Amino acid sequence: MFEAFLTLCLLSGAQTGETACRDMLLPGFAAETRMACEAAIQADPPEWLSAEGAGDVSCAPLPASSLTFSEIVPGVFLHRGVVAEPDPMNGGDVSNIAFIVGDRSIAVIDAGGSRQIGEEVYLAIRERSSLPISHLVLTHQHPDHVFGAEVLREAGAEVIGHPALPRALADRARDYEINFTRLIGVPGFIGSRVVGPDRTAAGPETIDLGGRDLLLMPRPTAHTATDLTVLDVASNTLILGDLLFDEHTPALDGSLQGWIDLMTILKDEPAARVVPGHGGPVLPWPDGAVSQTRYLEALARDTREAIADGLTLGEATAEIGRSEAEEWELFELFNPRNATAAYTELEWE
Repeated sequence: MFEAFLTLCLLSGAQTGETACRDMLLPGFAAETRMACEAAIQADPPEWLSAEGAGDVSCAPLPASSLTFSEIVPGVFLHRGVVAEPDPMNGGDVSNIAFIVGDRSIAVIDAGGSRQIGEEVYLAIRERSSLPISHLVLTHQHPDHVFGAEVLREAGAEVIGHPALPRALADRARDYEINFTRLIGVPGFIGSRVVGPDRTAAGPETIDLGGRDLLLMPRPTAHTATDLTVLDVASNTLILGDLLFDEHTPALDGSLQGWIDLMTILKDEPAARVVPGHGGPVLPWPDGAVSQTRYLEALARDTREAIADGLTLGEATAEIGRSEAEEWELFELFNPRNATAAYTELEWE
């Protein structure tokens, strides 16, 4: 099988005038022969050709993916992102990604932290199946889960998210792009841009992949205001996105009390296993939520005590959640942010 690639170059150093280039995969032109692939490009030139810094499109044999996916139950494939901040070494591969194969099509859940990661997801899928990629479900708004979305949309996926996701991404797109360019670097981030969902799931919704149903459920504000879960009905596997963290310190960007309340509800959902947004990538349920529940409850307890003691925000953030410091990775990066968000929320109780 041959796929189309476009050489895209961007300025990598404003002071030096140096450029960075990479060959960007362009789904939608796959063919059995190079000639057929090139003919498809000529018949319908990709919109990326008009991008500044774009070179010629060429066709090459389908390469192997750099991402490892494990089949945890028949038809459910998971990739574990590294527990780290996005950087040039990991290229934004810091969150878990899943794809589920039905008889008729394939759905992907989350897309990684750069277009390049999205391309690797596409290649990993094509190593296993030639079925159409019909859906991409974004579990929430954060950039490490959404920047690979465009390449999967180009591959034919309809992008679906929480009803609040379009506005959340529109408001944050520019900041996300600036921050991830800085963290990952221009070479790894070339071609990445935020794309909003094609539609939203306003309530419980079932996607039929052909003999395999996925239940999408938008959730109330918790980790973020855009959380959406996916249940693979056939295997009773619940994909929670960043409503559940493992190893990686939880990140609060919604409501602490809302998150605690939602986890209480979710624990009563009889899943056989769950997939967190970070760590894992598979945990038992509800036991897999014990560590996160302890952390969130400590955050709430410490925050209320700090407020009752009259501590200022600056004083409180140095104390809140400290009992959990040895239990989580990236604690010193995320806990101060969580403490600030918790204090700001709970001081008005």
